[in-house]
Amino acid sequence: MATMRNLIRRLTHRPGPSPNSGVTHHHKPAPPTHPRLPLRPGEVRDRYFAVRRRGLDPVEIRDFLHRVADELTTTQTALVAVREEDVRIKNALREWQSAQSARHHYR
Repeated sequence: MATMRNLIRRLTHRPGPSPNSGVTHHHKPAPPTHPRLPLRPGEVRDRYFAVRRRGLDPVEIRDFLHRVADELTTTQTALVAVREEDVRIKNALREWQSAQSARHHYR
């Protein structure tokens, strides 16, 4: 939770309390997500946070979440392409190795 607060402070350029300030913040934690399932762009895009009297700008948060979701979409699409290329290369290597092996056994 503290890490998320630090990220939000860095993104909004707001200085955080110093470690020795004695200020304690009590925040309600976000609902738990299933740790084994990968985060999907729609989950980021559709995530809402409770609005507090002195909270962050909801429009700014929404814009940021959409940006994160868009980057997550791009990353996941690239990952699928890389995995498909990996399978193609491995299959081609196996075929080449089999051809080389067959060629050397019959000499």
